[in-house]
Amino acid sequence: MQILRLEQAQSLLLDRVKKIEETETISLWEVSGRVLAEDIFAGHDQPPFPRSPLDGYAVRSRDIAKASKECPVRLTVIDEVNAGSVSRQSVTRGTAVRIMTGASIPKGADCVVGQEDTDYGEAVAEVYEAVGAYENYCYAGEDYKAGTKLLSKDMALGSVEAGILASLGLKQVQAYRRPRVAVLTTGDELLLPGEPLLEGKIYDSNLYTLVTRLTTLGMNVVRTGRLGDDVKDVAAWIEGTKRQADIIVTTGGVSVGKKDIMHEVVRRLGYERIFWRVAVKPGMPTLCAQYQGGLLICLSGNPFGAAVNLELLLRPLLAKMSQRNELDLKRVKAVSKSEFPKKSTVDRYVRAYFEGGEVRIPNGSNASGILSSMCGCNCLIELPAGTQRLSEGDRVWVILM
Repeated sequence: MQILRLEQAQSLLLDRVKKIEETETISLWEVSGRVLAEDIFAGHDQPPFPRSPLDGYAVRSRDIAKASKECPVRLTVIDEVNAGSVSRQSVTRGTAVRIMTGASIPKGADCVVGQEDTDYGEAVAEVYEAVGAYENYCYAGEDYKAGTKLLSKDMALGSVEAGILASLGLKQVQAYRRPRVAVLTTGDELLLPGEPLLEGKIYDSNLYTLVTRLTTLGMNVVRTGRLGDDVKDVAAWIEGTKRQADIIVTTGGVSVGKKDIMHEVVRRLGYERIFWRVAVKPGMPTLCAQYQGGLLICLSGNPFGAAVNLELLLRPLLAKMSQRNELDLKRVKAVSKSEFPKKSTVDRYVRAYFEGGEVRIPNGSNASGILSSMCGCNCLIELPAGTQRLSEGDRVWVILM
């Protein structure tokens, strides 16, 4: 099986996934990053009543048409109304109702005079400023009218949409379910954090790096695990997980050494192998297969290689499945403020920090087994195959993370 260019690998995988059509009911607390699965119509006017936008007095505009500092108009205050309550009094000639911001404007009043343009009177108020009809007056339905379609099916939801749903009095809404992903790390050398660090062993960082990244992207991580290099155990774990997950991600065991077991796992399970090896560095030895209803994506066990191909291969899939275009790869041009002396025989991706149109490579090794120099990085510099070296001042493409 030939080695593929990144674009070929992405296309093969994208052809094998579809937009998720299954829906579920979620609360308003859960809507951020979700996609709406129904149209939402207003069940009432918003606001449901005319209300005051400020503290002052609800009055008839014709009563204060000639009011001024030199010639104030005196009005009898017949009631006081706060936000959340309603006055049972009607404003008539020569009267006013003391009103607070957000309160329902009483019948008979067609404007509100701000308290700073009065003497703050309680029984009788002097008004020093004329206000026109329906000034300082928020109409019923000013935001939206009953029956208006406010949110559309397939719309991405965020804080504003949560506020709109709450303003409708809705506690929950129908959304498409999130992609379900399972993550398994393999390797006899791996220990979980908290276990004693034994000679010849290392702690498993990939499991935590990948799971937290998937969670940050809004995915539903349904199962995690860590196993040694045993074909039978790994195959059993994957087979026992496939009904739960749209995508199963593994790390390790994908090269050609004696302990690179994932090729045999795929054969044993009878899954269709889509490709093995992508012409990128790091992360070239990536194996992908299809099982009934989902994909198996086997990444390099090297921390940076696994992290890079999660971005390059999984993010486009997750964007398509979840209808969240913002998750897809975003490339921008930048000016390099660093040098990278290595020749790139295949497309190479270098960890870096992007800000203000400039990109910098952190100090430390860029080797695929090094995790610490990724700290603080927010992008990958894309160096096409054939690039001899990267010099300061060169313009490059970067993929934002």
